[in-house]
Amino acid sequence: MKVDAHAVLHGPLFSRSQPLDRSNAASRISAYIYGNILVLAALVPVVTEDKYVGIAIVLGTTLSTFVAHIFAEAVGHSVREGAQLTAAERRAEVRNSVPILSSAVMPCVILAIGWIGWLEPHTAQLLAEIAVLVRIGGIVLVIGRLNGKRPSKGWLTSAAVIMLVALSVVLTKVLLTH
Repeated sequence: MKVDAHAVLHGPLFSRSQPLDRSNAASRISAYIYGNILVLAALVPVVTEDKYVGIAIVLGTTLSTFVAHIFAEAVGHSVREGAQLTAAERRAEVRNSVPILSSAVMPCVILAIGWIGWLEPHTAQLLAEIAVLVRIGGIVLVIGRLNGKRPSKGWLTSAAVIMLVALSVVLTKVLLTH
């Protein structure tokens, strides 16, 4: 079976016959960053033990954020437009919020590997946190692609800055709430 490298590398933002419009792309990028930051904020204060590595906390945070995001967007739409969302608009809001759900996949896989004993729980948690930070920094590639730019050395600096900003947001949340 042949793998379509273009579709794998460029995902749903770029693999369709008609590119995603900027508004929907922006909504998905926003949800992606928001979801990843909240997953990271859920991971950082988790105390790892042999039997428990935080999967439930990550999943709970992700699912509640997903539902809250859709609800908030629907309320915001009704204020902006003076009308309730249509069925098509509701489906679009759900689809644009899916990146929040995707934020939990890699960390939960890594935490599950720790849970079954292939990694020490603390190592699994650290790797999950690093994976989320890399996902956050990687959004630079998507944004550059949306703007029709080719990768450059400056993108690494931008990715590092985005990761540092995300980390500072997470640390602020952890320090103020835990």
